[in-house]
Amino acid sequence: MSPALINLLAFAGIVLIIWLATKILSSKNLLQSRLKKQKTLTEDILKQLYHVEHSKQIATLDNLAGALQMRRRTILPVVEKMSNSGLVKLSERQIELKEEGRQYALKIVRIHRLYEKYLAEQTGHHASEWHDLAEKMEHELSAEEAVKLESFLGNPMFDPHGDPIPNEQGEVNKVKWVPLPSYPLNKPGKITHIEDEPAVIYQQILNKRIFVGSHIKLLKEDDNKVKFLCEGHELTFSTIVAANIHIEPLNEDESFEENAVRLSSLQYGETAEVIGLSVECRGANRRRLLDLGILPGTSVQVELKSPLSDPVAYKVRNTSIALRNSLADMILINKN
Repeated sequence: MSPALINLLAFAGIVLIIWLATKILSSKNLLQSRLKKQKTLTEDILKQLYHVEHSKQIATLDNLAGALQMRRRTILPVVEKMSNSGLVKLSERQIELKEEGRQYALKIVRIHRLYEKYLAEQTGHHASEWHDLAEKMEHELSAEEAVKLESFLGNPMFDPHGDPIPNEQGEVNKVKWVPLPSYPLNKPGKITHIEDEPAVIYQQILNKRIFVGSHIKLLKEDDNKVKFLCEGHELTFSTIVAANIHIEPLNEDESFEENAVRLSSLQYGETAEVIGLSVECRGANRRRLLDLGILPGTSVQVELKSPLSDPVAYKVRNTSIALRNSLADMILINKN
């Protein structure tokens, strides 16, 4: 056999080996991708079933497919496999969680809510982004990583929407909030929960800069709309939107500031006293304002306005500080 033929055969052998290795690797990656998609869908189904169970409704294949925006025929084989593995009970009329499936679902809910808390407290992501980002991360973090995240966040009991975070054992705190339209008129309260789904209603609430922890007073309610006072703003919502805001009474050591307004409304020559920071002021912005001495009881006045009135120079503790209106709008004051 000639050297040229030997070299040709050797080259062909190398090409064949590379081709086979590529095919094997491609098949392995494809299998891993399929397994990951199946795991994600299984967890999405479990979480949706948990929410349906929690709301005391009945889950069927049709409404499950609708909630997940998938075809019934796509979900059916996955649910059947979940039934065979003991996660759910499948009948002609409904799908129910078994205890193993319920505990699995609670792990996903736990990670989702912990990660939303992380996004709210440690990043600059807008509130409208928290849910979708947590939807992805809930399938990535392990139970051990969730414990580390929980410890890093200071073992929070509630997510930024006010939903209770299940503990490591799957236990969930009970809540006693009531929808805003059902809350007593003229009784000061505190927002303890805002439902983040459907997204279109949640966005309407965010647009009015209403957040969990804000103090609120219901001024007027009828069949179609409610009027209320919240952190210096008088607002009106339809009862459908308002029903996604949940309230509980203030604690004995909390007081409702009837005349609270935003610092951005302060005019040249006026003075005011800081009540506190709005709940919407988080992370770096909150730390900056606290470092500048913006604390309850601090006296503040407008010292100078730019030609466009943004930013504005305020005198705080004998020091002049410049604040954008967007930041000054997060400071609650009482005008003198």
